[in-house]
Amino acid sequence: MQRSNYKPTRIACYVGYITQAINCNLAPLFYVLFRERFGVSRTQIGQIILVMFFVQIAVDLASVKLLPLLGVRRCCVAAHVLTTVGLVLLGVLPRVMPAFAGIVIAVAVSSVGSGLIEVVISPLVNALPKDTSSSHSLAFLHSFYCWGQAGVVLVSTALLALFGIDRWFILPAIWALIPFINIFAFLRVPLVEIDGEQSGGVAALLRSPAFYIALVVMISSGASEVAMSQWASYFAEAGLGVSKALGDLLGPCMFAVFMALGRVLYGLFGSRLSLRRCLIGCGAITVLSYLTAVFSPWAIMSLAGCALCGFGVSLMWPGTLDLSAARFPLGGSALFALLALGGDVGCSAGPFLTGVISDAATSGGAVGALSELTSLPAEQIAIKLGLLAVILFPVLLIIGVALLCPKDRAGK
Repeated sequence: MQRSNYKPTRIACYVGYITQAINCNLAPLFYVLFRERFGVSRTQIGQIILVMFFVQIAVDLASVKLLPLLGVRRCCVAAHVLTTVGLVLLGVLPRVMPAFAGIVIAVAVSSVGSGLIEVVISPLVNALPKDTSSSHSLAFLHSFYCWGQAGVVLVSTALLALFGIDRWFILPAIWALIPFINIFAFLRVPLVEIDGEQSGGVAALLRSPAFYIALVVMISSGASEVAMSQWASYFAEAGLGVSKALGDLLGPCMFAVFMALGRVLYGLFGSRLSLRRCLIGCGAITVLSYLTAVFSPWAIMSLAGCALCGFGVSLMWPGTLDLSAARFPLGGSALFALLALGGDVGCSAGPFLTGVISDAATSGGAVGALSELTSLPAEQIAIKLGLLAVILFPVLLIIGVALLCPKDRAGK
């Protein structure tokens, strides 16, 4: 089969990552609404995020055996069917049953699809004949997640302005059209087989100390990225006191745009750069961005910190995959699945930690004391304390990359 015949496959994979962005970033736009109208607490919001990524973790584990059993095409189609159903349920269930339970069910269904997308499409694109327009196809692939995230915020903001916040439930059904259409794309596009791990490959990975360092780096990547992306809308609206539309545009939307730019730039020029240095630099930028968001006395600077965080985390996930694939060439699809598991653990831990610490600080009286001392609203202090705790993860990433990729292997 000619190499050019895989162009529709690449497009379907890119849309798959846009689908994953819809699944992960639509619900956070409604967190303040869920809290105000349905009585969902910050801890319950953290639990919703935890369910989202815990389900993806279960899929990551199962896919080591599931992918060889079902095959690439069936997994890709099933992923988009489940995401479509889950998005539709998100607009329906909270209004016909206890809201928290309804949200959890909808998120769980779509997260099975999202987990399949992560563990199938990355190794699928990695296995396709290389596109000469980019030396780093995974960075380009993951940039479509960012463009999808930005699109979710922009289009949803416009639709909410058009329909009104009371008709929020229309949005999930509209966004469900994208994975629904992509079902038919994956039924037709040409696919390639994804190499499974070589004999004893998983056992060899689990015996390698370097693999556990890579796993810690992936956990840190997921936590650093998703803590900000999941809480940015809430942080802007409840923590900074700006309007929902402005907060979404300058918070999660600019976060996504900067993350996309970072991935595109690395996709274009990554062959000239040291991956080790880039990842360590991204970790440092992420620490700076969290500190700016938390401690800046001006809302616009805090929002700039949110945007800068997008650039900081941009290379973490695809860069760690690239680094690990080169370090463990016999890992095959199992390596991607296990690393996705680590990333999803981080995606669960980061935002959940933010919610728990925010609520714990409020109930413990620390927020009240700080509010009196600083004259800042208690809600603002609570969410800032939660985000401050996440700085642990980019620090761990910097240490892990330095250990995983010594200087004499830089750029490899």
